[in-house]
Amino acid sequence: MPLSEKARVEVYLPDLPRPAYLDLLSALEQEFTHTFGGCTVISDLRGNYLSHLGVSVRDRVSLIYTDVPYSFSEHQPILSRYGDELRWAAFEALEEEAVLVALFPIYHSEKEKPGPTRSERASCRCS
Repeated sequence: MPLSEKARVEVYLPDLPRPAYLDLLSALEQEFTHTFGGCTVISDLRGNYLSHLGVSVRDRVSLIYTDVPYSFSEHQPILSRYGDELRWAAFEALEEEAVLVALFPIYHSEKEKPGPTRSERASCRCS
């Protein structure tokens, strides 16, 4: 079955019940849905990171991701700029020292629609 190369865009945001965080997540949902046809949001993930002061911080994180219908390898410069713009928008909207935006290639199975099953073919009466 043939594979089709796409690009996955992931944005990891702190999962906080503050308007700015909820508004950004909603804006990303709208952006990904209307631009690329859909997205997935996974909330209440546990994350850990090292702050700029060297302190280990535990955080609740939301992950929002979408698969872009463009080949990662053929469109890497454009996708890289898009990732930079997403990260910049997150920093503008939130008061965070770190926001992770990740882009990487992913391969989708592009199997054609299956034809009739063996029993359906056997029951077919052709004249």
